[in-house]
Formats: sequence, structure tokens, C-alpha cells
Amino acid sequence: MPKMKTKSGAKKRFSLTGTGKVKALHAGKRHGMIKRTNKQIRNLRGSTILFKTDGDNVKKYFLPNA
Repeated sequence: MPKMKTKSGAKKRFSLTGTGKVKALHAGKRHGMIKRTNKQIRNLRGSTILFKTDGDNVKKYFLPNA
């Protein structure tokens, strides 16, 4: 039985906290800043914790070894 591989794209986008929650960066911050309000840009800084069900799916399908 071969080893299960981790999706390398997910490794770069998600990380786990110490308690097992999934941490991700905000979407919508790569380009097109001119059309976003300053408040939107400010609120998209930093990272966020995914909702539990989304985090469970990420861990199950994309980060099986984490």
C-alpha cells in the first residue's frame, strides 16, 4: 500500500494551529486593490481561522498527514 501524499498546493495555503484548527490567509488581496475600499483592504490583513466544517474537510482531503 503506497503512502498517502499531501497536496502540495494545500501545504502552501493552510497551516494548523496547536489545537488542530486550520489557519488560512484571507482571499481577495492579490490584485485589484484599486476597486476595493480602504476598509476592505485593512480587514483582509493577516490570517484567519477557518470554520470547523471547512477545516475538517481541509484536514481530511488535503492535509491527511497533518
